[in-house]
Amino acid sequence: MVSGTAITEDVCQVEAKRLWNALSKDSHNLLPKILPEIFASVTLLQGDGGVGTIKQLNFTPANKDFSFIKERVDEIDEEKMVYKYTTIEGGSLGEKLSAASFEVKLVPRKEGGCVASWICNYETLPGAQLD
Repeated sequence: MVSGTAITEDVCQVEAKRLWNALSKDSHNLLPKILPEIFASVTLLQGDGGVGTIKQLNFTPANKDFSFIKERVDEIDEEKMVYKYTTIEGGSLGEKLSAASFEVKLVPRKEGGCVASWICNYETLPGAQLD
């Protein structure tokens, strides 16, 4: 078993608050519209989008590895624009990973737009190799 962290950081031209609202409040509606080749649908299974909400993201056949992921919203910090969630079922869980949690953070830039960081903390299953 290996514990690790993967970090991705991108500069985005969209204003931080606008992107925050789209990602934290409306992603279940937006993802299938803006990335229809990846997301078939996103369904709120429990909750209203706030902390404790459970979402199911259903993928198109373009994703050869798995058809869905269930996520639980763990934290939403409006002021700091931090969104934390945990994969609770599907995806690579049970095949390559024993746990995966994520943090998305948006930081406004003086020049406009924002820096979006995505942090994934994971634990692999014994003997599993990540791509």
